[in-house]
Amino acid sequence: MDIAQMIELYGQLGAMGIMTLGFLYLLNNLVVSQKDQSEDLDDIKKDISKMQTEINSCYTISVKLIDSVNAFKTSINDKMDRRHESLMKEVDDLSDKISYMSGRLNGSGKS
Repeated sequence: MDIAQMIELYGQLGAMGIMTLGFLYLLNNLVVSQKDQSEDLDDIKKDISKMQTEINSCYTISVKLIDSVNAFKTSINDKMDRRHESLMKEVDDLSDKISYMSGRLNGSGKS
């Protein structure tokens, strides 16, 4: 708009009309920016939803991995315990045999 058109518009509408046009212009800008912000918020909500899904998936995988490692450790510990018990039984058997042989040697040497 050039100056002549602005003066003519002011003459027709007056100060109140110009202020009303300015107010309507500001109101229109607010509506447009609100619409843009709403679209951006919708995009952000979608992105957050995707992130929550990914985080839940990672959490589930992590829990399953930890459970798997714990189960493996438990099975290894059980095997080690069984082996230890087996070795202790063998040591006890050998100890009994050594005691028996020692007793036989000591007993036969005295007679």
